[in-house]
Amino acid sequence: MALTIALILAILFVPWPWNVLLILGGLAIETGELVWGLRLARRWKPKTGAEAMIGREAEVVSPCRPVGEVRVHGELWRARCEEGAEVGERVCIARIEGLTLIVSPA
Repeated sequence: MALTIALILAILFVPWPWNVLLILGGLAIETGELVWGLRLARRWKPKTGAEAMIGREAEVVSPCRPVGEVRVHGELWRARCEEGAEVGERVCIARIEGLTLIVSPA
């Protein structure tokens, strides 16, 4: 955006020696924004997928003795709970094996 504004100003309003400096300044600002944005993006953690589900709570929909179903964020998942869990109980997702959630009572 800064480069676009610098180009418009340099072409329409600024005389010869200063328009080159204006364009270089816009380019420097644009480069700084790009570097800052990339550094910021590397710090963000994923909010979707398997990484985001581990540690979350789920509600048991069909009894898990040891295999049943749980609801996570409105989705039904196959779940395995070695300790067993009844309908309506809350369980914590420990890990994911394929399309099966390994859960334990919360």
